[in-house]
Amino acid sequence: MIRMGTKRHTPEEIVTKLWQVKVLVGQELARMDTIREVCIAEQAFFRWCEQYGAMVACH
Repeated sequence: MIRMGTKRHTPEEIVTKLWQVKVLVGQELARMDTIREVCIAEQAFFRWCEQYGAMVACH
């Protein structure tokens, strides 16, 4: 199976992207739309929220 190029994000990048989603959701945008706009997969977003959510207050 061929894998597309995967990018590993640093913890700083992850927290930054989670903050971006939080800010955009605060501006009345749908969460799934903001996740796509920040260029991350939905599955990655939810996984990151479990790992880093306390720092960002994901939900």
